Amino acid sequence: MAEALTSKHCVPCEGGMPSLTAAEIPPLLSQVTGWAVDGDMKLTKTYEFPDFAQALAFVNRAGAVAEDEGHHPDLFLTWGKVGVELTTHAVGGLTENDFILAAKLDEVLPAG
Repeated sequence: MAEALTSKHCVPCEGGMPSLTAAEIPPLLSQVTGWAVDGDMKLTKTYEFPDFAQALAFVNRAGAVAEDEGHHPDLFLTWGKVGVELTTHAVGGLTENDFILAAKLDEVLPAG
């Protein structure tokens, strides 16, 4: 059985590394819930919350996870929603790091 994405850690990427191919994306996408791939270039998801305060709290938790992993998403905060976009800018597309961070962001949602 493959190692769970949440047990892995992001690894530093540098230009010249290949991004994931269209064939490599579906097995990783199947390991995260509610995420979509946009043009094989970025991973996106919108989280919904009952109010602004809980959405902001999620942004703060997501930021802490991103810092720990050294991989930083684009976060879009609005009342009751947080949009997340993940891509590996250094390679101009998706890498396993994006899926690792997606799985870890799903883990920092409040229970309930």
